[in-house]
Amino acid sequence: MVRPFFMDDVMHPAFDPQPTLTGAILQMRPLHGDDLGPLYDVAKDPAVWAGHPAKDRHQQAVFAPYFDMLLASKTTLAATLASTGQVIGCSRYYTPPQQGDGISIGYTFLGRDWWGGASNLEMKSLMLSAAFAHVDQVWLHIDPANIRSQRATAKLGATLVSEGALQLNGKDGIWQSWVVERDVWEQRTVVKT
Repeated sequence: MVRPFFMDDVMHPAFDPQPTLTGAILQMRPLHGDDLGPLYDVAKDPAVWAGHPAKDRHQQAVFAPYFDMLLASKTTLAATLASTGQVIGCSRYYTPPQQGDGISIGYTFLGRDWWGGASNLEMKSLMLSAAFAHVDQVWLHIDPANIRSQRATAKLGATLVSEGALQLNGKDGIWQSWVVERDVWEQRTVVKT
């Protein structure tokens, strides 16, 4: 039987799901109510959602309730450019259906100008490093049709564990479950001199 996920599930008890994380390119900071306008400026591009199951999320009437859910979760981080503070996307932590005290990363989107380069890698690197201070595995759930996200996730060293029915945020769907192991992550991030 599939264990449903609810937004009020408690992930690892010592983990702060809204830290401020700063890298060379990005600062990830807690999402605020006044981020709606800047985040919608990113989200209103239909191409941002082309590989996503919610292809109509570029419409303001569809995006606004999604933003409200992200804000209410108290686990969402706004992705901003470290140099200017410009909002370029967001991502959030949530409890994985597979492991009640674990940590997942998802609900991620970035403006197209930041696809395929160092920005997405840095965003996930910052978030993974924060999570690995508390857990040995981090889960990611991806729509089977979202090839772009699958490729980006594989570049992180994640392994596809399963594909099947899950309930995320109260909605049933078919999702791929990927996992990044801490030891694999640490081996990939070791700087060789």
